[in-house]
Amino acid sequence: MLALARSVIQIEAAAVAALESRIDSQFIRACELLLACEGRVVVCGIGKSGHIGAKLAATLASTGSPAFFVHAAEASHGDLGMFKANDVVIGISYSGNSAELMALIPGIKRLGIPLISLCGEPDSALAKASTIALNTQVQREACPLGLAPTASTTATLALGDALAIALLGARGFNEEDFARSHPGGRLGRRLLLRVEDVMVSGQAIPSCPETAKLSAALVEISAKGLGMVTLESADGELSGVFTDGDLRRAFAMNVDVREVEVATVMTRHPITISGQALAINAVTVMQERRITSLPVVQGSTLVGVVTMHALLASGVV
Repeated sequence: MLALARSVIQIEAAAVAALESRIDSQFIRACELLLACEGRVVVCGIGKSGHIGAKLAATLASTGSPAFFVHAAEASHGDLGMFKANDVVIGISYSGNSAELMALIPGIKRLGIPLISLCGEPDSALAKASTIALNTQVQREACPLGLAPTASTTATLALGDALAIALLGARGFNEEDFARSHPGGRLGRRLLLRVEDVMVSGQAIPSCPETAKLSAALVEISAKGLGMVTLESADGELSGVFTDGDLRRAFAMNVDVREVEVATVMTRHPITISGQALAINAVTVMQERRITSLPVVQGSTLVGVVTMHALLASGVV
């Protein structure tokens, strides 16, 4: 079993490595055709090639090239109606003679749709019918019987990825673009979620005038449950914060919580953040400063408070 498994890895690695010399002018033409596409990229195949095609369509769609997969057999029974004249079709068949895929060629031609094929037989009917034929030929399959598509599907997968990533680079597709296609993933949350999306605001903000007694500030901390209270000056601007750490320091000084004003023991000029800042930036600030909450300001006006607990709950870390 180990010998067979190692043989599979070696054969498939060699099949992928052999593709490098085929990244040539035909590959560039295919990329240019896909870049110029004003519709969608329709990937079509059947069997194992169909599974590879579905993955290729998903990769294209998530990297800036609108695409979808159509099963070749279903296309012959109505799904050809999904194809539009401004689309580009990528047909996948290692033999280049899949009956279900070849049955679509007349319809594709009638619509005037360019056809790019990923095919292991350069002289096959599919390759000859294609606008551009990309060669996925392998020396042998990794299956010892030479029957199960293994090295050939791996090579097709790699060449499809090469197309998708070449297009990504040509489009200038960046991390923020990727995040828009993946809003549910951690990367999407890191690049799209802003502080204003997770902060508390309005009546939920723990706040007191800086002239309040420390005892009143403690009541506000307990009521709002964020482990801190923001302090505002007479003109409504943020003047400081009072946190659990400030409370411990106040006790160490033996202050009378009923008599002392919170302004005398608060932290002045606290670290703040904008509501437009990325939430992951708030995490970085809190980790560097070893704090668990940040006042959120617009200019010098307090608009919210963001906590590490809320950031953890949002999934940015």
